[in-house]
Amino acid sequence: MILNCQPRVEAAMVNARIRKTVRATQAKVGYIGPPADLNYDHQHLGTGPETLIEIAEGRHPFFSALSNAKNPAIIVGAGIFDRKDTDAIFSAVETIAKHGNIIRPDWNGLNVLLLNAAQAASLDLGLVPESDNCIESAKFLYLMGADDTNLEKLPEDAFVVYQGHHGDRCVYRANVIFPASAFTEKEGTYANTEGCAQITIPAVPTVGDARDDWKIIRALSEVSGIPLPYDSLSAVRSRIRTVAPNLLNVDEREPATFSASLKPDVSQKMSMDPFGTAVENFYMTDSITRASKIMAQCSALLKKLFCNGGVLLQSVLSEFHYNLCSGMRNEE
Repeated sequence: MILNCQPRVEAAMVNARIRKTVRATQAKVGYIGPPADLNYDHQHLGTGPETLIEIAEGRHPFFSALSNAKNPAIIVGAGIFDRKDTDAIFSAVETIAKHGNIIRPDWNGLNVLLLNAAQAASLDLGLVPESDNCIESAKFLYLMGADDTNLEKLPEDAFVVYQGHHGDRCVYRANVIFPASAFTEKEGTYANTEGCAQITIPAVPTVGDARDDWKIIRALSEVSGIPLPYDSLSAVRSRIRTVAPNLLNVDEREPATFSASLKPDVSQKMSMDPFGTAVENFYMTDSITRASKIMAQCSALLKKLFCNGGVLLQSVLSEFHYNLCSGMRNEE
């Protein structure tokens, strides 16, 4: 079951896995959300929470398909977090997971597909806000590679520091900019969509005054008079091992460790508003593609063609976007 998620535009590699499975095993796919162009056989169950409630209460035929499946799975899209009834939605999802054979000792089929890079690893490290309105009351804001943060509600007198490599949307609000090396220029640890940790080595030299992120933080701590005890990358990883050891278990899938209850009992009322779309423009989804003049021109042309009912550039731009995000520099 895919809930408020369009994998083809939100996570193309995940969508390819789903498509391969459907074609190889005739797996049943039920989709709840706005009309979407999924490139595999699926059943559009509905557009809003009404369908989700029916499945949670066992009144929908697709609940039988889930509960009778050998390895049933649910993919919840990040668009759920933009709704005011997020807790109520997850409460219904939890009910389905409990009674639909989704979570058991030998299988975890509940997935939340996040949109922002490094968000899952940040949660593993405990980097979570203390409140939902922390932006509204902030006097000092430090943005580390946070290119998609909404700063509309940030107070005008707030002091903003931006640390990153492409200088995207948030950099125009920054009072101070610390140039950081890009992912192709540094040795780093990344957690992919499956939760597997991966370690990379530099592919190209660092450009200009850019430095590795940890080195910038280390230098800033020393200037502030509270030097951090990290003088090497191995020391940083040693600290990570005490906080989130799963991030250093390279190429290993970590078993789920959450409890049976994902959310406490909520009194929140579920809105019947239909689910929306999390990604409006597939070709301008991150700071790298938004920094490309060619992608901007192609995106504008695509929008114009779609307004006229044309879809001629879709396959060409999809391949170009894949090549660009794979590190290919030739934009011809």
